[in-house]
Parts: sequence; C-alpha cells; structure tokens
Amino acid sequence: MPYMHVRTNVKVNEEKRLSLKKAFGEAISLLPGKSESWLMVDIEDEACLFFAGESDRPLAMVEAELLGKSTPAAYEKLTARVCEIMQQELAVSPDGVYVKYAEVDHWGYNGSNF
Repeated sequence: MPYMHVRTNVKVNEEKRLSLKKAFGEAISLLPGKSESWLMVDIEDEACLFFAGESDRPLAMVEAELLGKSTPAAYEKLTARVCEIMQQELAVSPDGVYVKYAEVDHWGYNGSNF
C-alpha cells in the first residue's frame, strides 16, 4: 500500500505526469514487498515552495507512505532514485529535493482495513 505525493514548484504537463507516474511505479519496487500494483501517485505542481528562504529554482518535496516498514538501505536506494527521477523529468537538482518517509500501521482500502 504505498502512496507517493510529489509537490513541486515546476509546471508539470500531462506527458510529464505520465512519465513521473511510470518512473515512480518502477522505483517503488526498491522497497521490498512493494510494487506499482498497489501504488497511488499524487502530483501537485506549481506549489509555492521555498528552500533556504529562496524560491528561485526548481524544488520538490516527495513523500512516500507505506503500510508496514522497510529498511534504511532500501530507503537510501529509493531516495537516490527519486532524486534521479526529479532531475531527469523536471530538472529539479537533487539538492532541491526532500524525500520524506512515513511507515503506517493501519491502512484502509475498499471498505476495510489491512
């Protein structure tokens, strides 16, 4: 049950949205037991983001939530891949990307909980 929320100050057209969705769908498998088949991706563009008091360059905040836990090594790999994706797709430099992880104990879907 992974969920990825991308918030960026970059304008994202439909082609890039689909490309990001595909890239995150592949990247989520870096977390053991996670796959695109349960992944929900949320892309919020043209957000008002500031980093170090400035908003004069492309920035992104990527939040990944998952049911259960993963390992620090897996998170390290996913962070590196997320930064690559943001640079390739939206020209957001890795030093303009934050990645946040949340491990969730309870997750509801289709009228019940896991």
